[in-house]
Amino acid sequence: MARRRDELNELRSIGINPYPYAFERTDFSKDILESFVDGAPQHDVAVAGRIMAIRRMGKASFCHIQDSKGKIQIYLRKDDIGAPYDAFKLFDIGDIIGVRGFVFRTKTGEISIHAQSIELLSKSLRPLPIVKERIDEKGHKTVYDPFSDKELRYRQRYVDLAVNPDIRDVFIKRALIIRTIRQFLDTRGYLEVETPILQPLYGGASARPFVTHHNALDIPLYLRIADELYLKRLVVGGYDGVYEISKDFRNEGMDRAHNPEFTMLELYVAYKDYNWMMELVEQMIGDVALALYGTTKITAGEHDIDCTPPWRRVRMFDIIQEYTGYNLRKKPEAEVREIAKTLHIDIDPKDGLGRVIDEIFSAKVQPMLVQPTFIVDYPVELSPLAKRHRSEEGLVERFEAYVNRQEICNAFSELNDPLDQRARFEEQAKLRERGDEEAQVPDEDFLRALEYGMPPAAGLGIGIDRLIMLMTSQESIRDVLFFPQMKPEK
Repeated sequence: MARRRDELNELRSIGINPYPYAFERTDFSKDILESFVDGAPQHDVAVAGRIMAIRRMGKASFCHIQDSKGKIQIYLRKDDIGAPYDAFKLFDIGDIIGVRGFVFRTKTGEISIHAQSIELLSKSLRPLPIVKERIDEKGHKTVYDPFSDKELRYRQRYVDLAVNPDIRDVFIKRALIIRTIRQFLDTRGYLEVETPILQPLYGGASARPFVTHHNALDIPLYLRIADELYLKRLVVGGYDGVYEISKDFRNEGMDRAHNPEFTMLELYVAYKDYNWMMELVEQMIGDVALALYGTTKITAGEHDIDCTPPWRRVRMFDIIQEYTGYNLRKKPEAEVREIAKTLHIDIDPKDGLGRVIDEIFSAKVQPMLVQPTFIVDYPVELSPLAKRHRSEEGLVERFEAYVNRQEICNAFSELNDPLDQRARFEEQAKLRERGDEEAQVPDEDFLRALEYGMPPAAGLGIGIDRLIMLMTSQESIRDVLFFPQMKPEK
């Protein structure tokens, strides 16, 4: 670093601005490499990128630069460039340069740019942890000294992106996934909307919130944990279909599937139910896979996943019985707790019946769900915002989709009976009194909205980050977030 600062000072002393204002780039590495034709007329280009390798040989030098689309070799000669070639000795790996020249093929067969001029665009004052690659005659790539320390990669994502092109590709796919979902919903006529991030009450999910304070109003406010209750207000107001792709916040632990700040899609469609919504989810996930890979069959880790509709549908109590041998249907809480104990599952004393059933499912069933599966018809105690089942007492019309052992979405036939909703909120209040900090808080304004009348509706929530993990075969949610939450550096 001291040497690089000395170089910086020397560059300035000879009249070179190490941080100029702009460079007119006309071409990218990938496009040049793909379009080059031997024997074609000379093609002049202007490229810009970061130096990733340098070979100096007296009055001639080679370097490789990396732009947003790939790498390309630059050939520099003092006779062509003149005085700026002498300054090239002060350039380092990591510096960003602009080059004008023409494309040719070297004697070793590599398509390169013969530089006619070179310009320093940004002097790098810290050395990059450059990754070395070697490709054999069969095309097999060997990587040396990879920048692979997880904590460093997450803390210094800018370095991770600069030296690991495969990581950049994950986030390009992330953007494509979100764009595909938007197009899927927009073409069906659903309206994309925005709802408050700062809320006087938090609701729509079972989670602890982040709390802040509004100075002018002198009131506490909460970062939203879900968009649901505001989006349903819009359905009350007359919209047939609304959706939001948003950041939500939950003050909870962090692991491979959880980050306190995450991206959600929520969709609400009037006059539909959860059966209709299952078909829509199948179609949408299939479209995402097609956009990424041209097929509905994907690879996630060691598993080949077939996202082709229709997906398996199975009731929650049925699949718990399938994997544990116990039928929990209509069992009292005390008996279900004993069954959990027999299955060696730790249950918190403050958890209600619904949470106990969910813990059994999470421990004994979820790890078995590799291929796309809809788990349907949940106990009413677990779903305070879902409509009661039309034919099964004690159940609600709810489904969750599981793929590669992860839940990727949650959906209901939405509860639109204001009296039933009030009673559910009151049950949630009792759970809070027992110490469940994630039980939902009654929202009187939302109840007032329901009292004006909400049509039958289907609602859906998809964890975008988990969907991207699945579609890009990443093991941790931190691998699909540019800047995951981390403990502060010491």
